[in-house]
Amino acid sequence: MKSTEERIGEIIVILHKTYPRSHTALKFETPLQILVATILSAQCTDERVNQITPSLFQEYRTPVDFATADPAKLEEEIRPTGFFRNKAKSIISASKKIVEDFGGMMPDNMEDLITLPGVARKTANIVLSSAFKKAEGIAVDTHVKRLSQRLGLSKEKDPDKIERDLMAIVPREDWIEFNYLFVN
Repeated sequence: MKSTEERIGEIIVILHKTYPRSHTALKFETPLQILVATILSAQCTDERVNQITPSLFQEYRTPVDFATADPAKLEEEIRPTGFFRNKAKSIISASKKIVEDFGGMMPDNMEDLITLPGVARKTANIVLSSAFKKAEGIAVDTHVKRLSQRLGLSKEKDPDKIERDLMAIVPREDWIEFNYLFVN
């Protein structure tokens, strides 16, 4: 019987061969844009998010732009992504914190990112891996959660515990792509 580490190695090799260029499907050019797009992607498809972000990112280019946005207007602009009131509140609040606490610069580490309203480890991991090419963890979404359980990589139900289990067996050099390999 193979060890979990051997199995995960084989799984990663197969997925790399099948999906050689795995990355987020969200369209972005800046760290702020991937943060906003990731917040919008909750309970929504990446395709739907990508339909609204081009015009959104033309209108709102900086954290100050989002921080000073009219909530009702932003809600209407992001309505197609669902849960638009909560998402607008998170985007505005996170942007205010970026302006006030980080001098308008996007945080580039887990500790600071998870202090932003509406940002938990999954979102922070996606921002870090996509915008900064940093691996501080593994983004655990519904796909990674389900597949990790089915493949026997974790028995946990809580995403943070699943992430810990995966970080213990997935080689660090594969952390950035791991989520995208499972999602693609």
